[in-house]
Amino acid sequence: MTEFDGVDDTLDAKRERLLELLRRCGRVAVAFSGGVDSTVVAKAAQLACGDEAVAVTAVSPSLASGELETARELAEQIGIRHVIIRTEEFSQSGYIANAGNRCYFCKSELYTQVEQRREELQVDTVVNGANLDDQGDHRPGMQAAKERSVRSPLLEAGLTKADVRALARMWGLPVWDKPASPCLSSRIAYGVEVTPERVRRVDDAERFLRETFGLRELRVRLEANELGRIEVPLESLPALIERRADVVEHLTSLGFRYVTLDLEGFRSGSLNAVLPVEQLSLTMPGSSSD
Repeated sequence: MTEFDGVDDTLDAKRERLLELLRRCGRVAVAFSGGVDSTVVAKAAQLACGDEAVAVTAVSPSLASGELETARELAEQIGIRHVIIRTEEFSQSGYIANAGNRCYFCKSELYTQVEQRREELQVDTVVNGANLDDQGDHRPGMQAAKERSVRSPLLEAGLTKADVRALARMWGLPVWDKPASPCLSSRIAYGVEVTPERVRRVDDAERFLRETFGLRELRVRLEANELGRIEVPLESLPALIERRADVVEHLTSLGFRYVTLDLEGFRSGSLNAVLPVEQLSLTMPGSSSD
């Protein structure tokens, strides 16, 4: 439920509600990954708050190749001040253990660092990119947001994912059709320790597959016993099967012990299937858990 339930739900009305919410926030820091959600919030913050808005990007081993460069380019296009913070979630035992609440520790680290820099950043309110559709997903990072009074203006203004993409297109943002690109740690199966080496291996494998097969959406999941499980759209399966020897050779050279191709194809959040139902139902929305 939001304060705007029952009012005009056209895209123009939602846009104006979003801008008004951000104006009320004063000086705003946007948790900015360069994905479509946070980019729309950053654009809205710049429109609503001008020079009193700042985009904050967290950098750690879990950030996929090219994402920082994309974030920098988008911030420059939007015209918003951009600050990069190096986060240390890999030093936290709860994060490394990679239980179902891993994202909680990641977001806690980011929000804590922003909180400690409030005076330096000159901000009153921290906001994230959670939208209305995120409420039904497994996103434990929102608990960290709740504990630190981080706002979710897209959700509060009643914007769905489709609304966010439409608004991004309206504003001429090149990420309007960008596939979801959650952190690399989300590819590591729950219960398998998250390490810089493992996420780097996943990043290298995904980059190889993307460049070799021209894929936009794919995941390389790292399961127990160093098994690499590849998810691609169903129509791309034949191409990988045809060149399976090349794929196996490259991924094993990166350190995967076994390589398997998932016949169900690409699907966001497939690792969440192993989580208990009660854990999924009780988890707050908010951080990326792909």
